[in-house]
Amino acid sequence: MKATTTLFACITFLICIPVENELPDFKRSKVSYSDFETLVRKVKKHRKKRLIDFNQFLSKSKEKDVIILDTRSKDMYDKKHIKGALHLNFSDFTQDNLAKIIPSTNTKILIYCNNNFQGDQIHFMTKSVLPKLETEKEITLALNIPTYINLYGYGYKNVYELSELLFPLDQRVVYEGSSIQKTVSNN
Repeated sequence: MKATTTLFACITFLICIPVENELPDFKRSKVSYSDFETLVRKVKKHRKKRLIDFNQFLSKSKEKDVIILDTRSKDMYDKKHIKGALHLNFSDFTQDNLAKIIPSTNTKILIYCNNNFQGDQIHFMTKSVLPKLETEKEITLALNIPTYINLYGYGYKNVYELSELLFPLDQRVVYEGSSIQKTVSNN
């Protein structure tokens, strides 16, 4: 009797398991790789015309109603950033958060990231994948590109991206942040 009851329970269980086609539907996440690919194709041509060297960056930064946007981590921004830059961590990009610091989508926005600086791995850590084999190429994973793509996607098309590699002793660059204040106060 016990064996029959166990057998009946197992058969009932097996019959009740839904076949793959009968699995209940679930809500898909709000992620669309194909939408992102479409956006990247649109942005590619637009971005190409808006890559600027530091002299152009500096000149544009002095114009009226221009924002320098730093999207690195809050910790790195607080320690050292280009003077006058506003901060919004890339992971906090939403339409509402962007609108709080950049109310008009027509605003001229200047962006930079870690990969625009060489020689300061403490504050501007290079983002790249180093090759494991001699035949492999280094892959850079700069924050500039996703920042540019997302700003464009949110409707901010008046974006210029710093394309020059800067060095710590470049006299054209003025920084601010807690590590700069410590250096100044120690002198």
